[in-house]
Amino acid sequence: MNNIKHVFFDLDHTLWDFEKNSDLTFQKVFEVNKINVDMSTFLKVYKPINIDFWKLYREDKVTKDQLRYGRLKNTFDAINYFISDETINLIANEYIDYLPDFNYLFDGATELLDYLKSKYQLHIITNGFNEVQNKKMKNSNIYNYFNQVITSESVGVKKPNPKVFTHALNLAKANVNNSIMVGDNIEADINGALNIGMKAIHCNFNNVTLKESNFISVNSLLEIKHYL
Repeated sequence: MNNIKHVFFDLDHTLWDFEKNSDLTFQKVFEVNKINVDMSTFLKVYKPINIDFWKLYREDKVTKDQLRYGRLKNTFDAINYFISDETINLIANEYIDYLPDFNYLFDGATELLDYLKSKYQLHIITNGFNEVQNKKMKNSNIYNYFNQVITSESVGVKKPNPKVFTHALNLAKANVNNSIMVGDNIEADINGALNIGMKAIHCNFNNVTLKESNFISVNSLLEIKHYL
């Protein structure tokens, strides 16, 4: 990959350990608001519901507010825990407020960024919300590694929409031939990049069996050093 000059990273589930940080955030929010539910039960039900809502959000079938409310409402309903809409909306807002306070990165994240920084221009392309993504990066001390940070909200569409990637390339003064995308989500990150002609590296941290593919797959961040 001698021609690569620009490396675009997804943030959540790729560099920033969303699952761990999210779990800790819910613990804090529930303690503050005296929500008496079994945390393991809540999270087991919530996580697949959250994934479904994010898919709907990427497809523009729900709004940001509907995502924030709906994923919580559906979870509390599923575990038969009565809670008012007012409290759900309060929790939804506090979750976003507290989330950047927890800043676990995946193993090797800082080492990889240190390794890449002198060799490439590094950028972020994220579907996450404007008000929290920059805080996450600043609080976890990785913000200064990146030349450009592109959120889907700033573009008006979400990955895998090609407009997000072309907008990012234009901002970075890059092109599809000298750029590569690194991310965890096959649909949003990998196929989104491949569909406009970029190369891609899939962060397969859960060791999911993949069919034959036209992209690189790694099981840890430091494996990327073998390719870049």
